[in-house]
Parts: sequence; C-alpha cells; structure tokens
Amino acid sequence: MVIRHDPEIQALYRRYCLPARRYLKLGGAVLRMPREEYEPFVHALARDARAVTDAELNILFEGSWRERRTAAWLAAVSRRDHFRERLGALLLESEVCCAGGAYCVALASFGTARDADLLAAYLDRYLHRPDLAYDQPTAMGALAYTDSVLHSDRASHF
Repeated sequence: MVIRHDPEIQALYRRYCLPARRYLKLGGAVLRMPREEYEPFVHALARDARAVTDAELNILFEGSWRERRTAAWLAAVSRRDHFRERLGALLLESEVCCAGGAYCVALASFGTARDADLLAAYLDRYLHRPDLAYDQPTAMGALAYTDSVLHSDRASHF
C-alpha cells in the first residue's frame, strides 16, 4: 500500500491528529496524564470519534503512522467494529511503525471472537520473528484481555 501525502489527508491530519499532539498521547501516555490534562483530552477524543466519518477514517488509514494510530483510536472509541477486518489486515501487514499497538487496542475494544482470531493470527506470524517484536507484547495483552471478556483461552497457545 502506498502512504498518502496529499492535501486531503493533510487536512484530516490537522483536524484529528495534530490538536494537542494527540497522536503522541494515544496509548500509555494518556494513562499518565494529570487529571486536568486527561479530562479535556478524552472529551476531545470522544467528540472527534463521534464526528469523524467512515470515509475520513478510511483516508486516515492510508496515511503514515500518525494518521493510522489516530484512526484506530477513533474507531475504537466510536465502536466502529465494521473496521475490524481492515484493522486486522493492517496489523498483519505491519507496514508502518508505531501504529500496531493502536490496532491491537481497537480490536481488543471490540472484544469478539473474530477480534481474538485476528490478534492470534498476528501472533502466529510474528512471534516466530524476534527481529520484528514491535507489537508482540501489545498484541499478547490485547488477546489476553479479549480472552477475559470472552471467557476463552486463546492466549495460552502462545
């Protein structure tokens, strides 16, 4: 897949990724925010998750890691599980750095057996590649979380 760098994606980047440098705060950083920063951050994230259209998310998924990371979080927060297969494919492709963890978070947030299957497929492919260990811990955590929601035990295989 070719990463887009055109005016349309740049406008979406400025609207959804850049405010308060959101793309850098998605993930563990949000958990370490002081309350006075956390509350406005998550309210703005929720507002944008409601506002973003599916077409805009599709475009963001064609961008660099910043756009893809933000799109995955927006999909998760807005519960747009119809992006499940796309997120799973992006995770398996591992085409850009710094976005795989967000795909894992989104799949875990949906919490279905299919999401667990997609996380397990990633682990099946990449656990054999210690040179590509970027998102393996996050995928394992997401699968363990999904197992707890589903009362299943897929993670024990790994």
